[in-house]
Amino acid sequence: MSTTTTSRGEPRSAAAMAADDRVLWSRLAGADDAALTELYRRHCDAVYNFAFRRTASWAAAEDVVQAPFTAVWRRARAGTVDALRSETARAVLLVMAGQECANAARTARRQRLLRGRIEADSGGAVSPDHAGSTAERVDDALQMSEVRRALRLIPRVQREAIELVVWSHCSIAEAAGALGVSEGTVKSRLHRARQSLSTVIEIDALKEALS
Repeated sequence: MSTTTTSRGEPRSAAAMAADDRVLWSRLAGADDAALTELYRRHCDAVYNFAFRRTASWAAAEDVVQAPFTAVWRRARAGTVDALRSETARAVLLVMAGQECANAARTARRQRLLRGRIEADSGGAVSPDHAGSTAERVDDALQMSEVRRALRLIPRVQREAIELVVWSHCSIAEAAGALGVSEGTVKSRLHRARQSLSTVIEIDALKEALS
């Protein structure tokens, strides 16, 4: 399994999803739970893939995938859903997922610190981690961790452009709308990201991730 293909498969194109997310989004603004269900069906795979690539963790991706849909639903119930700027809601949901990934990373750091203190206090005698995983999934996560380390060498805005356009197959227009910038800005960020990463392109996983 490559670092750019997850067990849930790649997200469908905007055309394949039937470009009527705006209709669903409008219904969602009226707290229509059937519209939320349909949006989840269409975009959960894309969010899952995005979350794995952002966190390099299958477990974290599973935790993150529900968050943007839950957040949208809360906004719908509160009557604060923003208008959808493009035909598909995918990029908007991915940006929201990115925010949840950041929260998950902070939680993971706190848990590692806590585990370290427990191990120090107990002389290393702690309960084993029962989270099972196949060797293939572990290898995939390790490769993605290597890619994430490389991506930390470039600015956050350039990483976002890579994640949305290259990894998640959003159009330039979708990414621009979700990020609140111009299409030219997205293109510029992509170009600069590839230029910056060319110095570490020997990493096989990174070559594949940027192809």
